[in-house]
Amino acid sequence: MSIEASRRDAFALAATFLAALPAALPAAAQQTAAPAPSGGELIVRKQIFEAGEIRTRSGGVVPNVRVGYQTAGTLNQAGDNAVLINHFFSANSHAFGRYAPGGAAGYWDNIVGPGKAIDTDRYFVVSSDTFVNLNLNDASTTSTGPATLDPSTGRPFGMTYPVVAMRDFVEVQKKLLDSLGVRRLAMVAGPSMGALQSIEWACAYPEMIDRVLSVVGTSEFDAFLMGWMELWEVPIRMDPNWRNGDYYGQGREAPIRGLAEALKIVTLQARDFGSMSQFGRRPVEGQDPAKRIGDSFAAEKFLDDAATARARTADANAFLYLTRANQLFLHEYPSSEAALSRSRAKWFVAAAPGDRIFPIEYNRVFAETLRKVGRPVRTADLRGGLGHLEGVASMNKIEAEVQAFLAE
Repeated sequence: MSIEASRRDAFALAATFLAALPAALPAAAQQTAAPAPSGGELIVRKQIFEAGEIRTRSGGVVPNVRVGYQTAGTLNQAGDNAVLINHFFSANSHAFGRYAPGGAAGYWDNIVGPGKAIDTDRYFVVSSDTFVNLNLNDASTTSTGPATLDPSTGRPFGMTYPVVAMRDFVEVQKKLLDSLGVRRLAMVAGPSMGALQSIEWACAYPEMIDRVLSVVGTSEFDAFLMGWMELWEVPIRMDPNWRNGDYYGQGREAPIRGLAEALKIVTLQARDFGSMSQFGRRPVEGQDPAKRIGDSFAAEKFLDDAATARARTADANAFLYLTRANQLFLHEYPSSEAALSRSRAKWFVAAAPGDRIFPIEYNRVFAETLRKVGRPVRTADLRGGLGHLEGVASMNKIEAEVQAFLAE
């Protein structure tokens, strides 16, 4: 696929943050086993991992944790040819392949598959839904979160759900990988929040990780970034239907409007100037914002339509739990330098100059910190007009470099 075609696809699919999720799967399709190639396309199947009881880093207990996942390729006898791909804030495990011939491709399908940079003929590739996933109302996602029934009360957890940190995502995945027989990861990789999760992995289990590919991420979640998380949350908390998270009861409406407004902020921040240029300053057809204050510009309508559609399959409380998990990235270490000094891996830091979520300056500091603690690191810039979205749409620009990185 050409770079321009990849850009067009990403823009069309990007309902929020980075890219839209695949179409909902029938429930039966989620239960089937291993993936297999078909007719030149990599066909994958959604599976479900029963993780059992999880004690979170905050000290809370969640019974009967379940997460969806998918795999491609074959694990070798040593259990050391695995690659783990972690997804971004609004995504799920569909990082590669298709659930049916001709269906929607995973968000990193341009670099994962037979003969691609992350070659499924060579590597056993795993991707899972996060523990507490934004898409709790989407049939293609399996995850345990605040909308899950608390067996002790028979009602959804709501805001009584334990605080979840990025490290908790890692611990659930560790149980999944153990169940699959994975002993070592040739690489852990991901864009955006997936990059944070990959970094957390390398610091938590340094003896298990050979390489880390961090794409449009950061090694430091500072006060500025925490402030942005607060701004993302405000529309949800101000929606009267949120009711302090207690909106799951019969006859109550979910805070869809607040969630949509939150997703609208995220959608715009995930883009650079060029990604919105197609709208210009033109109004919505048939409207005139210069004469009527209630009329809209095309850019406003795009953001509203995209965010509203996305909000229907998402859960507002899960959004809040995810923002907190991001704020708790590497929080158990005295500093990011101390955390990264634990790593034994080789590193590849790919950033986008137009990134408004994790500005490229953060990635420059990240790479320099890795060098300071003695870790080998290569870097690459994902240039283009899509901003943070380059971390999905433009991975083919660095396909050769990712391939070389895996060969080191």
